Amino acid sequence: MDRPFAIVTGASTGIGYELARICVREGFDLLIAADEPEIETAAASLRGEPDAGTVEALHVDLAMQEGIEQLYAAAKGRAIDVLMANAGRGLGHAFLDQELARIRDVIDTNVTGTTSLLHKVGNDMRRRNRGRILITGSIAGFTPGSFQAVYNASKAYLNSLSFALREELRDTAITVTCLMPGATETAFFERADMLDTKVGTQDKDDPAMVARQGFDAMMKGEGDIVTGLKNKIQSAVANVTPAEMLAKQHRKMAEPGSAEH
Repeated sequence: MDRPFAIVTGASTGIGYELARICVREGFDLLIAADEPEIETAAASLRGEPDAGTVEALHVDLAMQEGIEQLYAAAKGRAIDVLMANAGRGLGHAFLDQELARIRDVIDTNVTGTTSLLHKVGNDMRRRNRGRILITGSIAGFTPGSFQAVYNASKAYLNSLSFALREELRDTAITVTCLMPGATETAFFERADMLDTKVGTQDKDDPAMVARQGFDAMMKGEGDIVTGLKNKIQSAVANVTPAEMLAKQHRKMAEPGSAEH
């Protein structure tokens, strides 16, 4: 119990897995969670890291409140030093063409589930006046996401919530950091049914790089980190560009059939 304890959600692959791997290498015990059985494979790999501590895995649906409760209970009352709220879903295609059930799943995972987890763990941290929180937002939250509308809206919510929570906790020993990557080389675009889009086929950032920059920013207590020079430029431009123009630009990247072959 001398080792610090971290929870990482969405840790079966991609950025979440890389965040979990950094935690292991930095001396944390881990509780990782995802809504797919690959979380067990991820845990086995992490346990194989040199000097790895305890790595517990939970296959659970974090879009459901009962899934959040199961994750919280799996911590077994142990003080949570770091929470990395990384679980998220994407969804491509036109809003009116999407199935409502899939839309709700994005909202329930990215918004409702993340909010519930932050509220539960955040209150524990406030009682102890200690802890670090990393929320995976996105530069997508700066742009109206034509043909990715619900996902971008959910990330705008997370970006905003992160900055607001950080300000509310300013006089405490708890830090809140928002990790805002751009397109990253993960299974995200396949799962979001976006492999026929320009953004789905273009070169993307390395998830290990994104995770390292996010982890380092969190440990320094920084408020946010936009990863990659191209993404920094894109986010800066988005802040001074009319929303209607941003939506038109996003269409070129995310509309089905926009991939260049």
